[in-house]
Amino acid sequence: MQSSPEEPTSSATVDDIPVIWVDPVDKPQAAHLVLWLPYFTGTKEDMLPQLRQLAAAGFVALSFDPWQHGQRGSESSEQLSARVFGDFRRNMWPVLGQTALDTLRVIDWAVTHLSVTSSIRVGGISMGGDIAIAAAGLDSRITSVAAMLATPDWLRPGMHHPVRTGELLPTGTPDSYGSFFYDRINPLTNLASYDHNPAIAIECGAEDQHVPSDGAQRFLAALAERYPDYAGRLQLTRHAGAAHYPVPQMWDNCVEWFKLAP
Repeated sequence: MQSSPEEPTSSATVDDIPVIWVDPVDKPQAAHLVLWLPYFTGTKEDMLPQLRQLAAAGFVALSFDPWQHGQRGSESSEQLSARVFGDFRRNMWPVLGQTALDTLRVIDWAVTHLSVTSSIRVGGISMGGDIAIAAAGLDSRITSVAAMLATPDWLRPGMHHPVRTGELLPTGTPDSYGSFFYDRINPLTNLASYDHNPAIAIECGAEDQHVPSDGAQRFLAALAERYPDYAGRLQLTRHAGAAHYPVPQMWDNCVEWFKLAP
């Protein structure tokens, strides 16, 4: 482990996964952990403003580089974006699935080494939120999810290009590798994985055409129908006028959601 004297951050490598975290100033004996994950092409360092705010709220706040991102990648942001959006299902589904699996390894490590409780909170922005929702279906220790601009439907019907507004983006054809992750981890088609009823809040832009909010609506409605005890633990907020870009109220809502978790 390494600690930087210039800023209150620490770093480590968990297997081959680079992680950073920020401890609260007055860390309690059994602190709660929040994993906060980056957007597509983002890195763990890009999440430092959120990590510091979460630490100020009393959490041990941790992020790590998703698969093929940051220290785990070999492409520029432009190259990564062109490749993934050139064949979305083939290239994005493995990033989502592998990083969701990585989340379990990071939680194992954090519970052992960072003196945190086994009641875990996970969230993220856009792709990071997609991964957070998926990870909650894999690990019953995840009790709370707060995701911004995210979808539990990896098919993303109606997805528009992230830059060329108004242009529908072809989603391509997955190979067997990508389909493996989709079949087993995609939240909307794996509702049985959420039988431990993690609290889930999804913050969407009402005008978001890149990650349409209907996927979140269908997922939360399906969970509520399947699990009657889920009442009060699912929340969808659509922010009027917001497209695929976070607005301050989304972040404020996420922090408050984490505070409400047991």
